[in-house]
Amino acid sequence: MDNNTSFKPSLRLIDATMLVAGSMIGSGIFIVSADITRNVGSAGWLIFVWLITGFMTLTAALSYGELSAMFPRAGGQYVYLKEAYNPLVAFLYGWSFFTVIQTATIAAVGVAFAKFTAYLLPQLSEDLVAINLGFITISPAQLLSILVIVSLTYINTRGVNSGKIVQTIFTMAKLLSLLGLIVFGLFAINAAVWKSNWHNAWSIHSLKANGSMVSYTTIAALGAIASAMVGSIFSSDSWNNVTFIAGEIKNPKRNIGLSLALGTLIVTVIYILTNMMYTGVLSLHDMATADKDRIGVAASKQIFGSSGTVIIALLIMVSTFGCNNGLIMSGARVYYSMAKDRLFFKRVSTLNKNSVPGFGLWLQAVFACLWSLSGKYGDLLDMISFVVVVFYVLTIIGIFILRKKMPDAERPYKAFGYPVLPIIYIMMGLAFCLLLMSYKPTYTWPGLIITLAGIPVYYLVSSIKQKADDASVLSKI
Repeated sequence: MDNNTSFKPSLRLIDATMLVAGSMIGSGIFIVSADITRNVGSAGWLIFVWLITGFMTLTAALSYGELSAMFPRAGGQYVYLKEAYNPLVAFLYGWSFFTVIQTATIAAVGVAFAKFTAYLLPQLSEDLVAINLGFITISPAQLLSILVIVSLTYINTRGVNSGKIVQTIFTMAKLLSLLGLIVFGLFAINAAVWKSNWHNAWSIHSLKANGSMVSYTTIAALGAIASAMVGSIFSSDSWNNVTFIAGEIKNPKRNIGLSLALGTLIVTVIYILTNMMYTGVLSLHDMATADKDRIGVAASKQIFGSSGTVIIALLIMVSTFGCNNGLIMSGARVYYSMAKDRLFFKRVSTLNKNSVPGFGLWLQAVFACLWSLSGKYGDLLDMISFVVVVFYVLTIIGIFILRKKMPDAERPYKAFGYPVLPIIYIMMGLAFCLLLMSYKPTYTWPGLIITLAGIPVYYLVSSIKQKADDASVLSKI
């Protein structure tokens, strides 16, 4: 039974920081550098892509600190967009977040957990068929993904402290494991491989599977960088999840901004060091042609020999399990805020006896499980990166709007480097989106269609809400 209780502030700064870092680090860092290498063709540009992404992530996180201090309540980015613009813009974000951004990410991370579990238990392989319904076949990996999603959802319905314990333990474990992989990798650097990779580090070109290279024009090179950044941005995303759970953070006006800065900085440094390590143990060709893009597995084999596969599989299992816990914990708070505005299912606006949005958590789980069964989450996640960045840009523009709309509002923390750094982020984000629209339209239009499909839904929901309000007024006359 649901009770109309309030959120309980239970998360300390360390817990919030682990939520930021843990939600960011999933399986992407072990995979996407293969595609980046194919796009840019050199070690220097590989690192540069991660540096650009890290700079954008840090800049956005530091800018969000101002918004989180102004509006320290559940819903995070949804709330910021509503305050800066209007309910429609906020709804479109929430709509995209529920239909694809969060639920498909949960599915993708869950299946990644299962895929790497199959290295230890081959009977869980994604290539096997566990259930054949005729119109759809379901693999053991998909079933394990669903089991993980349901289990973590159940843990989080037990209260924020249950989710906090899982998040902190698994994030600390994965950070220490990643640092261990980096250290062992640096000791295992092959001097000849390093020298070869960095000999012509700033020659940007496409690297083909057969080892051939295709040069770019200047404009095409910019398009290649934007295409490469799809992977790095996806791997660095979800840093803003801590803002969704603001109502459960102690001293949110201080700790949300600090956790955003610390968490994104930690992950950015680890990502760059990991890629530096890759360039020391694998040739560019081996990076670009890694089996199923699993560059982390290829590197681990070079570092640890035959046991490398088991070591990296265990690391990715820990990483993806902790990542999914953070995504599941925070996502339902956005739907809760939408429901409070009567733009989502009414029952999602209530908290259970453990002071968490239990119904919202289970609804999110159902959609994530459906994505797991569909097998299409990977394609959609590539395509949704465009929309994610659009909403980040809109949110940071919102800082300028709110400075005009609410000049006297309390701002315990102000955006670092304002207005220069926020403007730089806006320009970089717009450049990324425009280049993708020009050179990789398949990465843009599906996400746009999903987002814009929310417009008629918003007006339908608003109409229903208005009729309910009118009926309520008439009943009191």
